[in-house]
Amino acid sequence: MEENTGVGIRVAAGIFLTIMLITIVVIITISSQDAAKQGQTKMAAITTQLSDTEYQTYSNTTLSGSQVLNAVRQYMNQEQFGIQVITGKQQNSSSEYEKEGVFYGSKFDTTTGAVASKDSKNLDLKRAEDQYYPDYINPSGKFKSTIVRDKNNMIRGIIFIQQ
Repeated sequence: MEENTGVGIRVAAGIFLTIMLITIVVIITISSQDAAKQGQTKMAAITTQLSDTEYQTYSNTTLSGSQVLNAVRQYMNQEQFGIQVITGKQQNSSSEYEKEGVFYGSKFDTTTGAVASKDSKNLDLKRAEDQYYPDYINPSGKFKSTIVRDKNNMIRGIIFIQQ
């Protein structure tokens, strides 16, 4: 009889320890999943910041015309990205079309950041480099820059307006 009691106590203790071990493993697994989710969220935020870093130079700053031309050359070939340049001649034009300036790369909506068709890219800088045209970007001119984001908070364009 005493043997049965001892065996019963050992079996009960074994079951109790097994349940405690399983509970501890479940708690550790749940807490590690939460930590992993938080880590993924932080990594996504860091990745977004790093991808935006190259464009921060153009966030509400004043640049020279030569820096604007360099930016146009650097970014006009990117997918889903455009640059709008409005020169002083275009601002003073009587034509509403010219007041819009010129888009290099993809054309985008300046308020929503929505990019137009990817087939309609402007990759021609001839007029921007020829003083005859109102599109001419004066290398010594001063331009105010603004970054345009879409509804997903992705940078879709830069606007340069001559001061």
